[in-house]
Amino acid sequence: MERHRGVRPCGSASFRKKYARAFMKRGIKAYLGLGSNEGDRLHHCREALVRLEESGDVRLLRVSSAYETEPVGEGYKGWFVNAVAEAETDLDPLSLFRKLKRIEEEMGRFSQAITPNRPIDLDLLLYGDLLLETEALSIPHPRLHERRFVLEPLSELAPDLVHPRIGKTMEALSENLSDPHQARRVGDVLRGSF
Repeated sequence: MERHRGVRPCGSASFRKKYARAFMKRGIKAYLGLGSNEGDRLHHCREALVRLEESGDVRLLRVSSAYETEPVGEGYKGWFVNAVAEAETDLDPLSLFRKLKRIEEEMGRFSQAITPNRPIDLDLLLYGDLLLETEALSIPHPRLHERRFVLEPLSELAPDLVHPRIGKTMEALSENLSDPHQARRVGDVLRGSF
């Protein structure tokens, strides 16, 4: 697949026309980040996986172990539970991103909320080997390679997967990570839940 960089808003007709060839391929593999630090964190992650699978547009292939992770930033009530899901989709990246945001809203997270705490946080980390920069969406996720809460589960799931922008495997990025925040593997509690 070609690598793409764009500067126009994702929803525009010119965007869809310019990137149409890139999105014609069926069954794109995408990696999705999941996190929760409110209420029953594991339940929220499981519920998000079920909603993704039931949507019919996303087929979950594998899910990493769950990790309890120290929050990055100020104002969080408690530690997160994080995981990464490997999925296959025919959706273009903007549509997949919008689906993730809809599920967040349905589960009680609103982008305008003042609090940084969240029942669910869903991120589009990778979409095939696509490189995309728009006002609405950046792929790969711009901080993927800097965050232990993403790299630990991602390198567990796909250690040989190469970051399309940096050119290093997830395992190598994880091993050389300078993020001081902790991540503790909780177990395989999310696998088979969808």
